[in-house]
Amino acid sequence: MADKWIYAFGAGNTEGSASMREQLGGKGANLAEMASLEIPVPPGFTLTTGCCVDYLGSNEFPAGVWEGVLGQMERLEKAMGAKFGGDENPLLVSVRSGARDSMPGMMDTVLNLGLNDATVAALERKSGNRRFAFDSYRRFINMFGNVVLEMEHHDFESLIEAMKNNRGVSTDVELSADDLAELTKQYDALVKEKTGSAFPQDPAEQLRLAIEAVFKSWNNERAVAYRRLYSIPHAWGTAVNVQCMVYGNMGEDCGTGVAFSRDPSTGEKSLYGEILFNAQGEDVVAGIRTPEPISALKERMPECLAQFEEISARLEDHYKDMQDMEFTIQNGRLFMLQTRNGKRTARAAVRIAVELVAEGRIDKETAVTRVDADSLDQLLHPAIDMDGGVDVIATGLAASPGAAVGKVVFTAADAVAQAGNGGDVILVRRETSPEDIMGMDVAQGILTARGGLTSHAAVVARQMGKCCVAGCSALNVQADEKTIETNGHLIKEGDWISLNGNSGDVILGQANLKQPEMAGDFTTLMEWADDIRTLGVRANADTVADSEAALKYGCEGIGLCRTEHMFFEEDRIDYVRAMILAETEAGRREALSHLLPFQRGDFIGIFEVMGDRPVTIRLLDPPLHEFLPKTLHDMEQVATLLGISVEGVKHATEIHKEQNPMLGHRGCRLVVTYPEICEMQARAIIEAACEMKKRGVSAFPEIMVPLTAGEAEWEFNRNLVAETAKKVMVEQGVEIRYLVGTMIEIPRACLRAGQIAETAEFFSFGTNDLTQMTYGLSRDDAGQFLPEYLEKNLIARDPFVAVDCEGVGEMVEIGIERGRSVRPNIEVGICGEHGGEPTSVEFCHLVKMDYVSCAPPRGPIARLAAAQATIAHGAYKTAEIH
Repeated sequence: MADKWIYAFGAGNTEGSASMREQLGGKGANLAEMASLEIPVPPGFTLTTGCCVDYLGSNEFPAGVWEGVLGQMERLEKAMGAKFGGDENPLLVSVRSGARDSMPGMMDTVLNLGLNDATVAALERKSGNRRFAFDSYRRFINMFGNVVLEMEHHDFESLIEAMKNNRGVSTDVELSADDLAELTKQYDALVKEKTGSAFPQDPAEQLRLAIEAVFKSWNNERAVAYRRLYSIPHAWGTAVNVQCMVYGNMGEDCGTGVAFSRDPSTGEKSLYGEILFNAQGEDVVAGIRTPEPISALKERMPECLAQFEEISARLEDHYKDMQDMEFTIQNGRLFMLQTRNGKRTARAAVRIAVELVAEGRIDKETAVTRVDADSLDQLLHPAIDMDGGVDVIATGLAASPGAAVGKVVFTAADAVAQAGNGGDVILVRRETSPEDIMGMDVAQGILTARGGLTSHAAVVARQMGKCCVAGCSALNVQADEKTIETNGHLIKEGDWISLNGNSGDVILGQANLKQPEMAGDFTTLMEWADDIRTLGVRANADTVADSEAALKYGCEGIGLCRTEHMFFEEDRIDYVRAMILAETEAGRREALSHLLPFQRGDFIGIFEVMGDRPVTIRLLDPPLHEFLPKTLHDMEQVATLLGISVEGVKHATEIHKEQNPMLGHRGCRLVVTYPEICEMQARAIIEAACEMKKRGVSAFPEIMVPLTAGEAEWEFNRNLVAETAKKVMVEQGVEIRYLVGTMIEIPRACLRAGQIAETAEFFSFGTNDLTQMTYGLSRDDAGQFLPEYLEKNLIARDPFVAVDCEGVGEMVEIGIERGRSVRPNIEVGICGEHGGEPTSVEFCHLVKMDYVSCAPPRGPIARLAAAQATIAHGAYKTAEIH
């Protein structure tokens, strides 16, 4: 099997199956599966992903592959009763990509391959349809020229637009057979002008070049960008499917379309799709014409609709999932060209998963794995608030739900540039193409004048979770002039518009947004996830509002409360500055005495919300220079408060500056120098907990020492906290439960974790700083060059986005192993950005942490990812919090 490069499907000889995605890609595997199910599939064969990888490595086919291709073509000739390159009944084929993970529109396709000046005449005679023959030929020259000969598509498009203008028509289907024959000659001449050679007439040469081009398209710019966005390995390669052509452009009893067995936007159980009559497949996905709903078949070809509905139901029942299907109708006969598990919005994914359980198709564990954890972010986006009134200037198709507000831009490059400067943009195009992928990624939303619900813009936007309005025909988009005209409005680049992806409305100006509510199917799915998962999920929360959000999003406690954020509030920042700039301990204690009631009040507010849930409070962490006055006005205020000169404040500010503050005087090192800071914070925490105990609430603070490097400074900090806590509880006459632990964010702390764990009651891995120090990277500066590392495949993921399991991950594993070797029941968690990223959550499960902590809105994502990790890797026993 390892050295088998070609697999046949259809015409009584099917060698593959749906289980062979790795070798055959999704498309090839599913074509083979449909053929085995005796669903009408044009026969063909698949060159494997391994063949692609081998070809890309050597720039030539593996030994025997080309001979195998020619042998398969002979098989197809016999099956179809046609001849490849024949002058009576010519066999034509399509050459299409197919990766193991769907990458819609990212790689290349060639249709109608085998046509030349001789076979087009034979096709005309055989079909009796001159227009169809030359329509197919001009399409082939265009696609082959663009994909294989690397010509620009717009050069061909300019010629057909000129032809339509000359004939006074607006659509391709209005051009006559003679018009298309003339256009074919113009395309031929264009090829010779641009390439210096005539269009290739040998069908075998066409086929070889097309297969090579589709293999090479695995590494085109848009495919590489797409893989980077969706973490698809670059090493996989794409399969290539060579399949007998069927024609949707032979006349009015023909058509081509795309349909879903359920609505991919809402999840509703109803057939959802579109058809273009007298057209070929690329017209649908490219958005060149706006198609009709699939229900139009009921009037024109009811038998085909009934057959399609039956096949759709069979495929969904077979795959136990919503299907995305491509089809062609030739002279009233239905052919299936593709099926795959359909891309869908998060809202649809949740509904479909829950309903498939209710229908008895899948179990709850399978349902939990069916929803991409990261995609839940889509459900947490705002929607247009219609109560305030909006100015709707046009309405298109509601292609991807949600809402977007931004300034109009007309190119992907402008979208990237403006978004890079912090701007919110709406990308407006006549229709998008795969080259727009990076602009779509950074845009708040996408608006197109042409294309339907299955166009490139719609499919990609739904996958990205971007709001999209497509096929808004009322828009006159002039990209060169950077204007939109619609219903008497002139909108220029930089003007604000809003999109309602739920209704298709285009709104003038900045609409108000409202937050979504999580209920219904979402709640059901999350309850299943919570029943399954092993990892706990806490939130990073610094305020009462954050704490309320944590509970709203299903978090079970607070895993990181950053006390320094409280210090920046207007009513206390001057006391913080006075504390820093004071020259004596007495001066510092005086300033801290003013901060104590503020801190105590902060913690009481958080404890009131969290009740008896754990609240991990990190003591002061950042370098002191971050709090110092930077403007003359602020310096004057501090000078007045301290009773010193402004020059004295300036001088003190200079003294506290550091060359490398992130590796300087911060975290537990501050406590060594200024123990009174730690005493005040520990007192505020314990006093707040005591107050809650008197109110009948058992608050549970976990006091966390930051930036510990070893056991000596850890013991210094821990003893200070413990002594202060003991003193406060005696004063208050109240005993409370609390833990004292440390962040593990310095490589040395990982190595000394065993010694630290002798007295530490919990570890919280601060993987943001641990990544910086393990890599020797500054997170603030790495953004200038890390993209190049990603582009050149030197790293698979940005290590500040997802945990680097090989390097940083090993440091985490060392820390956990050494800590638990001394204290088996030590509580272990992670805090920071990684705690809400699904692959990082999976890593935390694999190293048997007790919880992850993340921003409150990422809580559902972490909960679902944790459940998926349990399903994939099994459960384990977590620490008992004492």
